Amino acid sequence: MKDPKRLSPRRITFRRVVGDSDGTITSFKNARRRRLRIRRMKYTCEAKIHVENGGSPAADADAEVVDSDSKRSEIHESMEISLSLSSTSSEEEDRPSVGENFGGVLSYGSVSVIGNRKEMEDAVSVEIGFVGKENSKCDFFAVFDGHGGAQVAQVCRERLHRLVAEEVERRNEKVEWDWEGVMEGCFRKMDGEVAGNAAVRTVGSTAVVAVVATEEVVVANCGDCRAVLGRDGEAVDLSSDHKPDRPDELMRIEEAGGRVINWNGQRVLGVLATSRSIGDQYLRPYVISKPEVTVTKRTNKDEFLILASDGLWDVISSEAACQVVRRSLNGQIKRVSNGVGRQSCATEAAALLVEIAMAKGSRDNTSVIVVELSRTSSSS
Repeated sequence: MKDPKRLSPRRITFRRVVGDSDGTITSFKNARRRRLRIRRMKYTCEAKIHVENGGSPAADADAEVVDSDSKRSEIHESMEISLSLSSTSSEEEDRPSVGENFGGVLSYGSVSVIGNRKEMEDAVSVEIGFVGKENSKCDFFAVFDGHGGAQVAQVCRERLHRLVAEEVERRNEKVEWDWEGVMEGCFRKMDGEVAGNAAVRTVGSTAVVAVVATEEVVVANCGDCRAVLGRDGEAVDLSSDHKPDRPDELMRIEEAGGRVINWNGQRVLGVLATSRSIGDQYLRPYVISKPEVTVTKRTNKDEFLILASDGLWDVISSEAACQVVRRSLNGQIKRVSNGVGRQSCATEAAALLVEIAMAKGSRDNTSVIVVELSRTSSSS
């Protein structure tokens, strides 16, 4: 993805004025530099934005604004980001019921930022109604966090949902789908397709996938992305991060003959900070592509689903993220507009999480998907 052209600040010269101090001139220079960076940030956002369908109206005017101008300036000064937004759903009164139009969600929104990296290696995949019968469609959501390059994450975005759909349709004669078998087989096939390309032998990607049906939510996780369910005011982790120092992962790596070395954090062979991924053929058999799969029955207390890369989870807990999304969907907090147009409530919530992650010091690529599973109540 090409970066938009950056605005080139004009050279500004200052003449000393009798009675002005050096501190006053320096402050003026800094203020000018800050305004230029904020302007550049807005240009990048507008150039990268992509919105599907419509957005919901802005939150109430009396909603709490979580970031002040000073904090925004600090964020903008520390890094230049590329902001990509996508959303669904229209006005509040036009939202479908659960299972209508969408497979099992009211709306979704996704946000990706490049952070302080030179390349965007994250990828997001959303496929509404990607498989199933007419009255029982399933929706596919996934976040892929690439490393060593973006190639594997991009291939996963294009291919993994197709592999899952093919496998589900192949097993369609069964009364109940073996989701664990489906996901393990699809991740294995995906890894095999990547392994056939010698050019990406040292490139890999973690992945978290959620298949949302009317009766259940299926999550497959391979790596340190994460899926969290907001349910009845609580945060429910639907996946467990695959870190090299997780006791069972450490034991598996050592039994395979590998080592976990502390090199700027715990890493497999001192190289990779996750113990499972798609790709990374040079680290086999210590790093594997087998996902952990959970199947969670949906209830009327389910509110929303969050999928995100570790750019978010490294600085924000599951509980805090759910509190932010819940209050955002309820209209209790909102972002200060960046001039990128009206967004769905889910997209606003995802963007708010990203901005908080940046404010807390995240410098990594960060991608967030927020999926509304039911209407939230402002009293909750």
